[in-house]
Amino acid sequence: MPLFARKPKLTPGPFVPRPRPRQAPGGPPPRDQYGAFQASLLYCPQCKQATPTRERLLLVLPNGNLYEYLCAQCGTSTGSKTSLDHVEGKLLPP
Repeated sequence: MPLFARKPKLTPGPFVPRPRPRQAPGGPPPRDQYGAFQASLLYCPQCKQATPTRERLLLVLPNGNLYEYLCAQCGTSTGSKTSLDHVEGKLLPP
């Protein structure tokens, strides 16, 4: 048996990690892979199960919007989210 036996070459598959391409230093930043998420089902403490949700705008903030998720069956609040808007302009005082 040789001292340095060759390892079998692994082909990429579902259980073999694939090498990720590297970016050059100072290159463009990685893109955002996902846009904004919107919950479709959330647990409702009133109905005692996951139910469809409705999104309601609560507040318009200088840096984004605050939304509340409501149960579509009974109207109970099941969660909230803040969407951050990247606005370059600023509000000017009157």
